[in-house]
Amino acid sequence: MVRAMNNVDAIILAGGLSRRMGAQNKLLLDWGGVPIIRKVVQTYLDTNIAQVTVVTGFEAGRVQEALNDLPLHWCHNPAFEQGQNTTVAAGLRQPSDADVTLIGLGDQPLLEPADLRALLDLHFASDPHKISIPVDGDKRGNPVVLPNGLRPRLLENRAQPGCKRFIQMNSEFVQRQSLSAAGFYTDIDTPEIYAHHQGDPHEISH
Repeated sequence: MVRAMNNVDAIILAGGLSRRMGAQNKLLLDWGGVPIIRKVVQTYLDTNIAQVTVVTGFEAGRVQEALNDLPLHWCHNPAFEQGQNTTVAAGLRQPSDADVTLIGLGDQPLLEPADLRALLDLHFASDPHKISIPVDGDKRGNPVVLPNGLRPRLLENRAQPGCKRFIQMNSEFVQRQSLSAAGFYTDIDTPEIYAHHQGDPHEISH
């Protein structure tokens, strides 16, 4: 069982342009009666994480309206059109007293609190000073677990801040955690993926 959740916070990325979904903002599509972003954020809140920060960008007002009654911290990324790395960087610039931060995507509604707890358990049972990434075979998932001490390192490269480039260039700071839950590997990116999951929200995609 992971130790007290007051040493864990979360950054949820909710600023993307949702281009692959077409005319609709994927984060606002219905998922079991609530917008996808609300389902995702509620999962993090239900894990009893100390602080959840949502980073907005595209259609920020609509995203915030879908979540405005939840106990969240907010951060807006004015440079969201420049890519996800800028949204990650905006979130990482927010102050944090936590030991580690979960950096998650706003379009992963299959995730459940038990999945996040399992990832955190493995992280703290391994080297808590490294970044933990969920993997299942050759699949790499989200969220990642970032030790607070590495936050400044992810912001050093002003041209390419955030996780992706740092992880690619610094494998010695990365550990892979074997986890099979579909929620880690299922992003609702396209109309086809969304339609596939409407029959059974817990069906595993291939």
